[in-house]
Amino acid sequence: MPDKNYILNKEGAEQKLQRMSLELAEHLSGDDSPVVLIGIRNSGTVIAQKAAALLKNDVPNDVKVISVSMDKTHPTTVELSEKINFDGLHVVIIDDVTNSGRTLLYALKPLLDFHPKSIQTFVLVERMHKLFPVSPDYVGLSVATTIQEHINVEVEGDVVSGAYIV
Repeated sequence: MPDKNYILNKEGAEQKLQRMSLELAEHLSGDDSPVVLIGIRNSGTVIAQKAAALLKNDVPNDVKVISVSMDKTHPTTVELSEKINFDGLHVVIIDDVTNSGRTLLYALKPLLDFHPKSIQTFVLVERMHKLFPVSPDYVGLSVATTIQEHINVEVEGDVVSGAYIV
């Protein structure tokens, strides 16, 4: 569609996800503790599933995907798709776009009662408007935008088909 200002197409998104998954695999190298990827609904969960499929090719660790849901503008209630004891696990919180850091920060809420081995963050597109002290560990694409602009990640089924600025 010519009216969308694409910053990432399907092939570019796939390439970014492959690179980020390899970076995560490097970080996990030599440690076979289980990994839980927590995708922030809805696009984040699709990205988490793609990352898990790629990660399983490069690490011997058990890799599980769950999702977290919340109202991104007022995240008072944060719910996981299933209850897990995160003690001793590697946890990776995955979202499509990070802007202020609020969503990633609140996604940590269910983990506060546990002692994970590590917690990292993984986002396809990072914007540069931090209001909270959260910086993603794995970033597909960093984009400087105005505060008025928004980035949408398009997902079709289980495929990330692109990202564009609105």
